[in-house]
Amino acid sequence: MMLQIGETVVGLDIIEEKFCCNLAVCKGWCCVDGESGAPLEKEEVAELERVLPEVWDDLSPEAQEVIDEQGVAYKDRDGDMVTSIVNGKDCVFTYHDPKGICRCAIEKAYREGRIDFYKPISCHLYPIRLQKFRDFTAVNYHRWSICKPAVALGKENGLRIYQFLKEPLIRKFGEEWYQELEMTAEEYLKSK
Repeated sequence: MMLQIGETVVGLDIIEEKFCCNLAVCKGWCCVDGESGAPLEKEEVAELERVLPEVWDDLSPEAQEVIDEQGVAYKDRDGDMVTSIVNGKDCVFTYHDPKGICRCAIEKAYREGRIDFYKPISCHLYPIRLQKFRDFTAVNYHRWSICKPAVALGKENGLRIYQFLKEPLIRKFGEEWYQELEMTAEEYLKSK
């Protein structure tokens, strides 16, 4: 079952399931493992190109080489624009902190006040994935075995996916949309 909110259709698992990233355990593996880079919206490619000079020195030499050769993004085998990757796995915008956790150079620069672009919305929303159709956007939970520690921590903290991802959901769909989701979620959970 799904819920319609505005021009989106939201999977019930966004409301039912618990989730809270546990980087100490997973080490940010979602930025490293996968078939292609992070999905990008049209305008995000230009944003990545715009902020690139500010994050350039934070990138690995291998990532810089990939960007020099093919740019910040490419079309994957499904024809979708995604961030470029190094050695068939690592997003070019990743780096590893002293604890060995994979982090985002774009987010780091944003938090340091060097740029005004947070990071691609698909990264900010993960484990939610969006799928655009002609009349609506589907908002779905992407289950991945590497996120088992996040599911465990979410259960421990009693934090549901839509609560954990409040900030990026508001960034993508707006405050009013999120308030409607929150109200709908509360009513749905009471009825269970």
